[in-house]
Amino acid sequence: MKLISLPAFADNYLWLWQQDSHAVVVDPGDAQPVLEALAREGLTLDAILVTHHHADHIGGVDALRQATGAPVWGPAREDIPEPFMPVMDADHLELLGHKVQVIDVPGHTAGHVAYFVATAPESPVLFCGDTLFSAGCGRVFEGTPAQMLASLDTLAALPGNTRICCAHEYTLSNLRFASAVEPHNLALHAYTTHCQALRAQGRPTLPAQLATELQINPFLRTRHPDVRQAVAHHAGLGNTQATDEVAVFAALRQWKNDFK
Repeated sequence: MKLISLPAFADNYLWLWQQDSHAVVVDPGDAQPVLEALAREGLTLDAILVTHHHADHIGGVDALRQATGAPVWGPAREDIPEPFMPVMDADHLELLGHKVQVIDVPGHTAGHVAYFVATAPESPVLFCGDTLFSAGCGRVFEGTPAQMLASLDTLAALPGNTRICCAHEYTLSNLRFASAVEPHNLALHAYTTHCQALRAQGRPTLPAQLATELQINPFLRTRHPDVRQAVAHHAGLGNTQATDEVAVFAALRQWKNDFK
């Protein structure tokens, strides 16, 4: 199993999952990079997976379907280009010889889903769209902070060696914010140095590893005393709010929204 991150637009990654001469693409916002990769590698596209309805994730679906005949799977509760096969939590797909579990992760959008490949060689793989980023998470557009927190909790419970294939190269900007929240987090400092070196070489910071994210991602650490204290101080939360998990998460997300 080979994971190929195809750059698109300003900072998107379209994920191509390759198995021998076959492939699956996740969130093809632009068809052209995918078609070029298929031709370059001599691959047959077996499936198109979509995590949510935003244009930078579905913009290339129609062109890819017409060019390759590949079927499309996408979230049942979102507006995905027809025809597609709707999926929801606990559904399982059989793709490229592996079982793919669908996980509902509302928050960024109302019907967002993720795809988890537990049996991937080397370690499990998670295609999570815009729900979880390295050192960050997606903005809460259509869902609620409570939904997003619950979705992140679900992903945080996956095996620690899970490879996180998110859809944007936001890592360095997320790390700047994470450092403002937890300036004394040594694991965060080490990971920042690592990611800066990767980007200096023109290499992606992804896939990330879940075990690392649990050490450095403030949105997975909202119950950690240092994060909770930093958020309460920044947002001026009272004693009751500072012990409310959803209130802390919402204040942290707003802090990130406003962070420069």
